[in-house]
Amino acid sequence: MVSKSTQPENIVFRGKIVEVVQDAKREFARRSPGVRLLIIKGNQTLLTKEYREEIKSFDYRLPGGKVFDTLVNYNNFTKSGGDILSVALEAAKKEASDEVGIDPVEIKHIWTSVYGATIVWDLHYFVVSKFQKLRSQNLEAGENIKPMWFSFNAAKKLALSGEISEDRSCAVLLRWLHKQRMLK
Repeated sequence: MVSKSTQPENIVFRGKIVEVVQDAKREFARRSPGVRLLIIKGNQTLLTKEYREEIKSFDYRLPGGKVFDTLVNYNNFTKSGGDILSVALEAAKKEASDEVGIDPVEIKHIWTSVYGATIVWDLHYFVVSKFQKLRSQNLEAGENIKPMWFSFNAAKKLALSGEISEDRSCAVLLRWLHKQRMLK
């Protein structure tokens, strides 16, 4: 979500993917949005087992990544007034191909998680219900990502146990699993 203040922002720090902004009422950090994918096959969902430097360990995750490679690209896009969901959709397709090695055939936006008032970092969630398998992943240098299929029940257990450490993704995954159960 983009700040809508009419007063000029004072950027007190700017890095490649995050900046700290002060305005008349508050101080907040802003980073480029991300995408996450719920990839479904029958009664299974695909999670990745990925080494995460920030926790110095492996973590189960929903596949995904950045919508923009840099904060400058994101800020320029927001000034243009473009449709963020269309750009997020393309980023989701790219992440599906690169991280997991699939080409989404049916992909649908299901949720946008807004982080909060002091950190502006939206995550756009998509469900992939049909896909074609590609030859292989196309990982970035240094990425260590292993795609793995889990039953819905096993994925739920991973989310509830904390083995999926990104709490927002746990909430969206659990909400989606609950909704699927209610529809049956």
